[in-house]
This record gives sequence, structure tokens and C-alpha cells, in this order.
Amino acid sequence: MKEKKRVYQALVDGAMEGLTDQALYDFVKTRCPKATSKKIVRASLLALTDPHLRDRNILDVIYALVIKHRLDEGVLDDGEDEETYERAQPPQVADRNMPELT
Repeated sequence: MKEKKRVYQALVDGAMEGLTDQALYDFVKTRCPKATSKKIVRASLLALTDPHLRDRNILDVIYALVIKHRLDEGVLDDGEDEETYERAQPPQVADRNMPELT
């Protein structure tokens, strides 16, 4: 939990300094070198749900970062990666009793 708070604070500090996107991510990695993308995403989600953090610009910057890294890294909330999730989905099979549309 201590690491998540450090990452959270680095995110907020960087966003308050006007950093965005990759510059903010690099700032967090510099302040918290052991932080993985997954930890940064989770700390970002913590920041987005913090009722004390009300600055719309900071929230927008953190939101953009979390979306980008969730999509890039395939990080899901339950600890699975996107590739595992996609493999677990049943294949879509067309109903063979349905007539073909022409």
C-alpha cells in the first residue's frame, strides 16, 4: 500500500506541474523506479476516485494516462492480461439454422 501511495503522489505532483502523457509517466517512473505500468494504472484509478482531488485538469490528465496504459499494456483490474482474457472468450459461431442473407 505504501508503494501505491508513493505512485499516487508522484502522479498528482507531476500532473500539478503540467506534465501529461509520456512526460508524466516518465516522471512517475523517475520518482518510483520500481513502479510497473500495472501499479501506475492502479494508482491512477485511486486518484480518479479520490473525493479530495477535484481539479478537473489534473483528473483529465490522469484519466488520459490510465486509459492509454490500460490499452497499451492490456492491464485489467482483476490482474489478468488482455491476451489471457481474449483467449478465454468462446469463439463466435454462427447459428447454422439461420438462413443466409443474400
